[in-house]
Amino acid sequence: MPVRKAVIPAAGLGTRFLPATKALPKELLPVVDKPVIQYLVEEAVASGIEHVTLVTNTHKAALEHHFDAQFELESRLHGLNHAADLQSLRLLTNLAEFSYVRQGEPKGNGHAILCARQVVGNEPFAMIWGDYLLRSDPPCLKQLIKVYERLGGAVTAVLRVDESEVSKYGIIQADPVDEHLYRVRAIIEKPVPAQAPSRLAQVHAWILPPRIFELLADTPPGKDGEIWLADAITRLLDETPVHAVEIEGYGYDTGNKQEFLRATVDFALLDPDLGPPFREYLRTVLACEST
Repeated sequence: MPVRKAVIPAAGLGTRFLPATKALPKELLPVVDKPVIQYLVEEAVASGIEHVTLVTNTHKAALEHHFDAQFELESRLHGLNHAADLQSLRLLTNLAEFSYVRQGEPKGNGHAILCARQVVGNEPFAMIWGDYLLRSDPPCLKQLIKVYERLGGAVTAVLRVDESEVSKYGIIQADPVDEHLYRVRAIIEKPVPAQAPSRLAQVHAWILPPRIFELLADTPPGKDGEIWLADAITRLLDETPVHAVEIEGYGYDTGNKQEFLRATVDFALLDPDLGPPFREYLRTVLACEST
């Protein structure tokens, strides 16, 4: 069965970005001129996804508004003959089919995924973390889907991180299968460097079988009294092959201020219009700091 649907957990409170996220969902914070969530949805669509489910909470209606039509604004842009802006809004509205489900209370990332069970149904789906950007060519999700179509089971993305960074991630213990492809044996959550089985960190996205919903529903609360995807994956490993694709690209945890700033700078430098003058500005800033 093809992977047609994606689930993006986006119910977190974004406390690391307060006060900016008091009224604005952290997923709508812009990296240059697009919010984080839009980059994720565009990657999903570019990878063949047709239906996107956002898992939100009662304070995040703005996420729904972002992907909805806004008649007054579109009429105003049409009257001003701002064709490019109008086209970008209409493309945004028609990116994919959207569903929105609410996570009534913060019970963990596994519970957030479980909230999408009725929408996804009995088919494999992509799960994309709502605050992690991964810049790669081809898109990360497309690479994962390609492996899933060949091997089935579950597939995740991993990046090779510095030893000093392993304690921030779930690190896989795995056997190599092919170039950049591994059979996962275990995932160790945030190990100290001396106990890390590798430097391959699980990031960005999964392709998951529908069986994960049954496992999540039967997973008891773990750390902080919450239901975690990692615990359900540990049980899934006993039933079906789980593979990891080492992505060659650049990852950004946009829930982290330092990495959010790095993403903004990198994406601005890649912009054909903004990049050249912005690069010159950065050279000026660095020159001033060195004097």
